[in-house]
Amino acid sequence: MFKQLLAKCIEGYTLTEQEAYDAMGAIMSGEVTASQIASFLSILRLRGETVEELTGLARGMRSRMMTIHYDEEVIDTCGTGGDEASTFNISTAAAIVVSSLGVKVAKHGNRAVSSKSGSADVLEALRIDIQETPEEAKESLRTKGLAFLFAPLYHAAMKYAAAPRKEIGFRTAFNLLGPLANPARCKRQVIGVYSTRYAEKIAEALGRLGSSHVVLVTGKDGLDECSITTETDVVELKNGEIRRYILTPEECGLSRGSLKDIQVHTVQQSAELLKAVMEGTANESAINIVSLNAGVALYVAGKVTSIREGVEMAKEAIITKRALMQFQRLQTKEVEKYA
Repeated sequence: MFKQLLAKCIEGYTLTEQEAYDAMGAIMSGEVTASQIASFLSILRLRGETVEELTGLARGMRSRMMTIHYDEEVIDTCGTGGDEASTFNISTAAAIVVSSLGVKVAKHGNRAVSSKSGSADVLEALRIDIQETPEEAKESLRTKGLAFLFAPLYHAAMKYAAAPRKEIGFRTAFNLLGPLANPARCKRQVIGVYSTRYAEKIAEALGRLGSSHVVLVTGKDGLDECSITTETDVVELKNGEIRRYILTPEECGLSRGSLKDIQVHTVQQSAELLKAVMEGTANESAINIVSLNAGVALYVAGKVTSIREGVEMAKEAIITKRALMQFQRLQTKEVEKYA
């Protein structure tokens, strides 16, 4: 079956939602060879994934993932990765700030695949616990307001795609699919997208998958975050409606910063800068970009009615050390190792 779908793609045709669902099922069942997976991902990347394909692939991932059933509404701040800008872990920092303000965050993430530091890498360096079971994650959400959902623990069937994905090295459909398959099935998300041309496709796919409020952001400097150095392209899905607009630091009360001030070369550097943001001692660009992205998350969560109001609330949490207190609550005494 998979060979037929692969041949269809090679001949220039796109897959229906059901065919994409079947393709993902075959991949996750171990029926497909590594070279076939690599070919499939490469073809999709070359011509661009359709909304139907993204929706079907996401449904396929969701059907096999381990899930968390949590009574309260949660949000996620997961990006697609792959912007190759070598910035510190901004969305992880934003998740900590947001959770300090009473919003439950189920942060979905992984180790680095196409970046210097994945969210799991930096959390380990900061001695912040990664919950190993859905029960532990639910307890962390209940007591601390934040749980880190380490993707390989919840998407065990994706192990068959891990090697070919790492070997080909470039961005693939799986960069796009990660945020579409949060184990907590959150319907509110901030998603950083490395290319704005994918944002509307992802928004439409998430609408079909039942999301209620999602903001997808791409910095005009190429960041898969709201940028502090330039304008940010925003695609917002809210109650079934999709709209596009531009967001600037100035309209959120922030001055523009420098990209070099938020770039790192190692996991340890990312950890140190993230910690400095929480302490309020980091450079202005780093503090402002975390405040900006956390502000968008607060808006998505319904904590505030505008992004600017969210940014002000997030920055105040950093200034008053509320975010630092949450950061310290999340830390454990011993470093846990995750393969």
